[in-house]
Amino acid sequence: MSTKTWFITGTSRGFGREWALAALERGDNVAATARDTTSLDGLAGEFGDQVLPMALDVTDRDAVFTAVARAQEHFGGLDVVVNNAGYGQFGTVEELSEEEARNQIETNLFGALWVTQAALPFLREQGSGHIIQVSSVGGVSAFPTVGIYHASKWALEGLSQSLAQEVEGFGIKVTLIEPGGFATDWGGSSARHATAMPAYDGVREQAANRPSRRGTPGDPKATGKAILTLVDAAEPPLRVFFGEAPLGIVTADYESRLATWNEWQPLSVAAHGG
Repeated sequence: MSTKTWFITGTSRGFGREWALAALERGDNVAATARDTTSLDGLAGEFGDQVLPMALDVTDRDAVFTAVARAQEHFGGLDVVVNNAGYGQFGTVEELSEEEARNQIETNLFGALWVTQAALPFLREQGSGHIIQVSSVGGVSAFPTVGIYHASKWALEGLSQSLAQEVEGFGIKVTLIEPGGFATDWGGSSARHATAMPAYDGVREQAANRPSRRGTPGDPKATGKAILTLVDAAEPPLRVFFGEAPLGIVTADYESRLATWNEWQPLSVAAHGG
């Protein structure tokens, strides 16, 4: 397997960190970005010239284009582009402030869009590449108290499905990774919380105790081998779950949707008119 060059956002911790390590440990090159590059000192110290650490706020479109171009020039190409930067915004729909809602979309959706747009000219020119969009089981299903997070990931799903069809002819692959619960910091210090309204205390309690939140979280380190298998595949999937729980969650959700659509199909046909 030839050496690959990766551009990964959000490599300070979590999946981004594990995937950068997995790539570097097998000899690949990684342009690693984070808001604070001091979090990348360990990678640079261990892997030297294999790593290009860069400070990057993915909501800054100009900075994103500059960073991607720098990585491409530094390593002489790009093979895998991973849009991992993002966070979880907690709060019911009514509780969200305008700033909280806009910031969530700016990071989780527009950040991925800017990186994708910045990388595409290079990938098109070389006639190859693999764009990895980090979505979530919450990109295809939804739960209470994280509605704006779901909005960002559902949007990323639709954007990426269109993208995959648009760039297939250029030899570029697109994959949406949809993780379930993992022992990362997604729900910890990296998360943000809207000001709680007492009226929704019961909703929060139910959300905290829902069956999908039970069980042992996945091990982020195990995803390192999985991501390598994915990017090495000749025909990678458009969508893939990471973790044991997502398939059951989404199967139940889609079965419910299909049942409802079928139940109301007479109304749908009537609405079509003559």
